[in-house]
Amino acid sequence: MITHIKQITTESLEEAKKIIFSSGVVAIPTETVYGLGGNAFDDVAVKKIFEVKGRPNDNPLIAHIHSDYDLMKIIDYDPPYAKKLRDAFLPGPLTLVYPATNKVSSFVSCGLNTLAVRVPSHAGAQAFLRAVDVPIVAPSANISKHVSPTSAKHVFDDFNGKIPLILDGGNSIGGIESTVCDVTGEVPVILRPGLITKEMIESVCGACEVYAPTLKKGDKAKSPGMMYKHYSPRCKTYLFGSNEIDLAKEKVLEQKKNGADKVALLCEENVVKEFETLPVVLLSLGKSEAEMASNLYGLLRKAEEVADVLVAVEPKKQDGVMVGVMNRLKKACLSVDIGKDE
Repeated sequence: MITHIKQITTESLEEAKKIIFSSGVVAIPTETVYGLGGNAFDDVAVKKIFEVKGRPNDNPLIAHIHSDYDLMKIIDYDPPYAKKLRDAFLPGPLTLVYPATNKVSSFVSCGLNTLAVRVPSHAGAQAFLRAVDVPIVAPSANISKHVSPTSAKHVFDDFNGKIPLILDGGNSIGGIESTVCDVTGEVPVILRPGLITKEMIESVCGACEVYAPTLKKGDKAKSPGMMYKHYSPRCKTYLFGSNEIDLAKEKVLEQKKNGADKVALLCEENVVKEFETLPVVLLSLGKSEAEMASNLYGLLRKAEEVADVLVAVEPKKQDGVMVGVMNRLKKACLSVDIGKDE
């Protein structure tokens, strides 16, 4: 199979539509990360996504719809506070998990009686979703556990020869996946942190909880990103706290002494100067929360290209949007075999 990268045009959208309605898979841009899209009503397409990604079949998917799609076609109940959240944050990087049974392919929700739904704000994603006019399940377009993609090139690097088409919508500006929020109960519950924070949700609904279970093998995850190790670069990784700069320096020197050819150091901009005299490739996350969220995945992919070992230092700020950034960074720095389940 030849994989084509194409700008979003009338012609490429028509090609994408034909692929979708032939049970195929198309990579699409969103404002957070690129997604591997298939028709949510099509069992063959949904199973293909799991197969191509190497994704565990108990890890539910998110259905993406355009802003005018009739949500009640695919959910059973729409709580009043969920509408408030949609009015405040959608289109945008927020996924809501609704009560829903047998509305889409049974493989989408992995046996749960819920459905996660998102309305992306990316203009190219909206154009694609309007062209097909069906819910599209679209997990991040990367091999399972590898770093999520924020450019068409990232998708190509993982899926060249495995999918027919990548719609190129430029670099994703959000940088980390959407916040996933369960709206099946009395108050919203965050299942996965992201760019829409707990405080932002509370400002709309008055209350918001955070689900923080200890999941083990065999348990069902309520949301993508909850259970499995994710976001990992193909190099050895070490993570240190923001107050462990001296330990990070020691680890760099230890790795060089032990024969590491190239070591990369990932940290926020304000800490870069602490490592300038060391034999490392310096990767600056940036200064602001938005910069650090936007830059994270691109720098993790760069680290695996330029180094054998990545030493990362946590940013000092860890609330707000940084809850989502830290969630990804911690999982990225766990050693894992890319594409293999545990």
